[in-house]
Amino acid sequence: MKPAISEAETQVMEVLWAASTPVAADAVATRLQDRTEWQLSTVKTLLGRLVSKGAVAAMPDGRRFLYAPLLQRQDWLAEQSTGLLDRLFGGRLAPLVAQFASTRRLSREDRAALEQLLKEQGDD
Repeated sequence: MKPAISEAETQVMEVLWAASTPVAADAVATRLQDRTEWQLSTVKTLLGRLVSKGAVAAMPDGRRFLYAPLLQRQDWLAEQSTGLLDRLFGGRLAPLVAQFASTRRLSREDRAALEQLLKEQGDD
C-alpha cells in the first residue's frame, strides 16, 4: 500500500513529479508561490513528512538537500482512483461516470475516449 499523501503534500509531490532532476526545498517553494502562500519552512516541513512516509528521497548536496520522488505519480493516481471508486461508488465505474456526466457535460473528446475504452475492453 502506498503512503497516504495529504492535499498539501500532493502539491509538493506535483512539483517533484514535474521536475526532471532532484530539487532543493527553495526551488519547490518558488514553484509553489503562485498557488500557495507557504513560507520555505512550511515546504521543508512537508518535504520532511514525505521523506518520513517514504514517498520522497532526500540527498545531501553540500549544506542543503535535494528531493526526488520515490512514489511514482502513476502509482499514486491508480491508488487514489481505486480508493475513490471503492469509497463512493462501491467499486463500480458506471455510477462514477454517470455522476460526472450529470454535473458536467461530456465533451465530444470525452465521449470518443470512453467509446474507445469500451471497444478496447471488449465483451466479457
